[in-house]
Amino acid sequence: MAQKKFNALPGFGLTLGFTLFYLSVLVLIPFAGLVLRACEMSWADFWSLSTTPRALAAYKLTFGASFIAAIANAVFGTLLAWVLVRYEFPGRRFIDAIVDFPFALPTAVAGLTLSSLFAANGWLGRYLVPLGIKGAFSPLGVVIALTFVGMPFVVRTLQPVLQNLEREVEEAAATLGASRLRTFVRIIAPLLFPPVLTGFSLAFARAVGEYGSIVFISGNRPFKTEIAPYLIVMRLEEYNYKGAIALAIVLLAFSFLLLGAINLLEQWSSRFQH
Repeated sequence: MAQKKFNALPGFGLTLGFTLFYLSVLVLIPFAGLVLRACEMSWADFWSLSTTPRALAAYKLTFGASFIAAIANAVFGTLLAWVLVRYEFPGRRFIDAIVDFPFALPTAVAGLTLSSLFAANGWLGRYLVPLGIKGAFSPLGVVIALTFVGMPFVVRTLQPVLQNLEREVEEAAATLGASRLRTFVRIIAPLLFPPVLTGFSLAFARAVGEYGSIVFISGNRPFKTEIAPYLIVMRLEEYNYKGAIALAIVLLAFSFLLLGAINLLEQWSSRFQH
């Protein structure tokens, strides 16, 4: 007779009930209400409200800046994770703790700090602006802010993978005469590619929905530095609830597609690593 496994938590039915209640109150019911409000609009109204020239410009900046920021985080976040895992040096623990700083820092404070740093009279702006590099109140400022908030996702995704990489495989490759570049390309890179892709997707998803850190550094100029989340807020302040809902549905649909892609990447990564 099979021995029943001990479970510290209550039964499946009770825990599942609490789980569904928690998700329903915080996630499913608000999203369902948004979708139901959107269903009250005709397709023609929804299309006209969600594809205005101002909305299209906001989409372009939001998705374009998010993609560039995610690419930057994928590259430099991988290097940062590699240094933190593979090397011992003074201050390593401090730098490792700083990686989580964007999680703890309020995004509005981050945006205000970055804007004062890259403004024309800021510590960095006074040197960059004369060179033609305008980091505040420009699309570049949006990219900088999105890179800041998305950086931890790549680093924290890669660190466990790098820690679990077996050094013996690299040592065996070196013993057989493989160069460092060949070892990295043939052994390490294939193992790192799935988690790097997952970290890129998480950073990209985080950047698409970012609002607080961009409000101050972007300048919020329509057709130039205005992002989609900020445009939604503007529609609400104008009492244009249909316009705000239409924009929100577009971002919600994209977020669901991106979430599905991230889940598929994580499943593929787990199968690839095993």
